[in-house]
Amino acid sequence: MSPTRDVLDVDRVRELFDLRGSFVAQAGGGYEDDPYPIWRSLRERAPVHEGTVHELTGVDEPLLFHGLPEPDRPHFSAFAHAACDRAYRDGEVFASSPEAVDLDGAPAVTNSMLSMGGERHRRYRALVQPSFVPAKARWWIRNWIERTVHLLIDAFADQGRAELNVDFCAAIPVLTITGAFGIPLERALDVRAAARRPQDVLRILGPIVAERRERPRDDLISVLVEAEVKDADGTPHRLTDTEIHSFALLLLAAGSGTTWKQMGITLAALLQRPHVLAAVREDRALLRPAIEESTRWQPTDPMFSRWVTRDTDFFGVRLPKGAVLHISIGAANRDPARWENPDEYDVHRPPKASLAFGGGPHICLGMHVARAEMLTGIGALLDRLPNLRLDPDAEPPRFIGFYERGATAIPVVFG
Repeated sequence: MSPTRDVLDVDRVRELFDLRGSFVAQAGGGYEDDPYPIWRSLRERAPVHEGTVHELTGVDEPLLFHGLPEPDRPHFSAFAHAACDRAYRDGEVFASSPEAVDLDGAPAVTNSMLSMGGERHRRYRALVQPSFVPAKARWWIRNWIERTVHLLIDAFADQGRAELNVDFCAAIPVLTITGAFGIPLERALDVRAAARRPQDVLRILGPIVAERRERPRDDLISVLVEAEVKDADGTPHRLTDTEIHSFALLLLAAGSGTTWKQMGITLAALLQRPHVLAAVREDRALLRPAIEESTRWQPTDPMFSRWVTRDTDFFGVRLPKGAVLHISIGAANRDPARWENPDEYDVHRPPKASLAFGGGPHICLGMHVARAEMLTGIGALLDRLPNLRLDPDAEPPRFIGFYERGATAIPVVFG
């Protein structure tokens, strides 16, 4: 039995990362239809519509996600790539938060640089950006990703079959980010379970931050405690515990909640197309475009939101100050004005940036780490599991969920 399996409760992993479970139910985890034909119709009718994405798609139940529910604000949704791209790039009109961040307030995901704007956001992002650039990917792979991937594969490599979505994909990002924080392996799932209770997470993280202030190590918390940020007047200061805690909560939420679903989507797309999987196995240079194409074709979070700061005319629609604009990434990423045959999953598609990782100044900070996790994880599966294929006797994977989309179980056989 591998060290990872000794402490990683598989049943608990399945509970915490179940798309239909309580963690994502409020974001439409039980939605099983294909929303893309409806989004295509909406995009063809107009680039921007009044209403939320789920209401316009025909989902009557109230859903919670970024920018939702906000019942006292008017809501609009953008479906065309040009409209979504402009909203991401114009941070003055389309703010990432309805109110200013209070750095003296309680630590929270929404009280972090995710919700900052303008110069303040640039200053705080610059602190940690060096740890997330492509050149730093090897640091993540060497210290945390590679070891985790191979320990997980060790647990089933001699069994001839496995379930790859939850038992493999889900575990990699949460173990990577908690490892980068110096959180012991046996506490990793405690952190995931407490994701909606920040104070419970901070009871685990707080002592680590205090210890790193005294004795820094080669990890992400040490980067944060040693970083300096300049105030608006140029005065430098070290990050406070509250600032570090809020940033850590943001990374935990983003790092352990999205990459696993996108890795599962990529694996399912390849396994459903054996000829494409064979091509990727033979030519590993195709693995990166296979991942990029999956993020365009089926992004795990197909919508994010912005708050309108002043009355504005936007692609033929009058948006009042205080409204919420929902950016339908899923629809934008299949806009035929930007891609030919956009509904097809094509690993040979000429490279062109999509909105899968957002855009503008708030483009996903951890996108290169996410790519490193997917490249390392899928590459290791292809290296170590000969003749990897979907289990012909099991139900094949399907894509479900609304604001958090992912694959159902991915049962495979090999050897």
